[in-house]
Amino acid sequence: MTTYDERASLTDLTATVERVRSSVEGVIEGKPEVVRLSLTVLLAEGHLLIEDVPGVGKTMLAKALAKSIDCSVRRIQFTPDLLPSDITGVSIWDQQRRDFEFKPGAIFSQIVIGDEINRASPKTQSALLESLEERQVTIDGQTYELPSPFMVVATQNPVEMEGTYPLPEAQRDRFMARVSIGYPSPEAELQMLDVHGGVSPLDDLQPVAHAHEILKLIDAVRGVHVAESVRRYAVDLVAATRTHPDLRLGASPRATLHLLRAAKASAALSGRDYALPDDVQNLAVAVLAHRLLPTAQAQLNRRTAEQVVEEILQRTPVPSGPQQHAYGGFGHDAPAYPQQPPRRL
Repeated sequence: MTTYDERASLTDLTATVERVRSSVEGVIEGKPEVVRLSLTVLLAEGHLLIEDVPGVGKTMLAKALAKSIDCSVRRIQFTPDLLPSDITGVSIWDQQRRDFEFKPGAIFSQIVIGDEINRASPKTQSALLESLEERQVTIDGQTYELPSPFMVVATQNPVEMEGTYPLPEAQRDRFMARVSIGYPSPEAELQMLDVHGGVSPLDDLQPVAHAHEILKLIDAVRGVHVAESVRRYAVDLVAATRTHPDLRLGASPRATLHLLRAAKASAALSGRDYALPDDVQNLAVAVLAHRLLPTAQAQLNRRTAEQVVEEILQRTPVPSGPQQHAYGGFGHDAPAYPQQPPRRL
């Protein structure tokens, strides 16, 4: 149960989120929804997959988020010759000590930028599996804990492009959300020419939040209340992907957990200590679509996973009515949320 002090800290720390948001938006022009999703994943203790064509700012977004927080940052450029030990680390024989000494790899950082992750071989890609899920690395039978907070921001090019290795389903499922930045509007691109024309804004970007502040925000997000009906709504959405005729692989129980955590973080970003169906609805495509595999017939009909999720959102009833919620233990009711109209495809 959320205490009064925890509820107050959620309000106080909203300023921290706004500082980070403003800092990142100063670099990524005209994409506030992408920046918000990145912060949502960070506060939900997830990992973000950014997929788009080259040159739209995938790496720039990852770097801006990393530089806005005063914590350890490492960047990994994924290439076909990258080895798993380059990511996780390796044990080296020390002649003086007559013993093996562990040399940590690039994954031992609070924010890890994996650039063009699908250009590395599947063997190297699999080196991330343990760290993404369990936040630890096992080398030669010894387990090493990763620092906290820990977030991997990976970029990838579309699989149709030359020299790419598609991420396996098990690895895609470990990323909480996928986002595509897309091309900027003409106005945003014109503003980008003014801002980025001389020097890169990343050069002058300074940290606006500390790692311990992010940890406090994460703790506050954990205390966000989710009513039974909202949890049931998330379960119904995920369950619908497993029986949809256009999908040969639906979302996993891990997807349900990620959707719930992301909804709680979205509520916290909105200054609420309770989640609404809107929080689940707005994040469903980003959290679920990259985990789904359309059938061959759906691909022939040019049906994408995003379209299927939108259809499921339209067909799944949205809970309505007041939900019992204990604000700081005082037992007040959460405000009623209205029945949402069907979403349009």
